[in-house]
Amino acid sequence: MVTPLIGGIAVAAAAYAGRYSIQAWQAFKARPPTARLRKFYEGGFQSAMTRREAALILGVRESTPTDKVREAHRRVMVANHPDAGGSHYLASKINEAKDILLGRSKGTGSAF
Repeated sequence: MVTPLIGGIAVAAAAYAGRYSIQAWQAFKARPPTARLRKFYEGGFQSAMTRREAALILGVRESTPTDKVREAHRRVMVANHPDAGGSHYLASKINEAKDILLGRSKGTGSAF
């Protein structure tokens, strides 16, 4: 008599646990995405790069000190360097962004 009762309780507990886990998974999938990772600049480039666009490309503020601009440039170039499979166009835009933020802009500057 006790064995079927314990078996029924175990099946009911497993069913409730399964139901709870399915509901928790649905709630986890439905939550809005959070910005856990650093978000980089997405979108097309303007015809003439501005300080704002340069700062967005490097992921820094327009008023960032020189050493932080160089550090950000190095970090972004490691991810997009042409020798490591990156685009020459993106590399030129990243270099142009660094030049603009460091005050070394020469007009449009981009080879593309």
